[in-house]
Amino acid sequence: MTYFESFVAPVPRDKLDDYFALAAKMAPMWKAHGALSVVETRPENAPVGKLTSFPQAVQCGAGEVPVFGFLTFRDRAHRDEVMEKAMADPLMGEMMMQAPMDGKRMIFGGFTAEIES
Repeated sequence: MTYFESFVAPVPRDKLDDYFALAAKMAPMWKAHGALSVVETRPENAPVGKLTSFPQAVQCGAGEVPVFGFLTFRDRAHRDEVMEKAMADPLMGEMMMQAPMDGKRMIFGGFTAEIES
């Protein structure tokens, strides 16, 4: 079944365009290393909740918003193979360090699809 590597990260609202410009440059690189697809999303309806929410999950401060994204892979083994290649690519590492976000507050994880329709 399809494997998804997903993340939520805090980005300063005034740096969203910079974030997505960099993400647009990185998407073809991810695909060149083998990812099946790359999705980066701009927050449109991600309000702060009473107990939990996307902004709270990554401790968004004043002027920050959460971005959500995911990469798709054939399966976990394929994900591991692609990640190994991507993490060994010095240009990818350099670009990741330029992302206007606080990576220490980013949450991420891998998920196997149970239902695909």
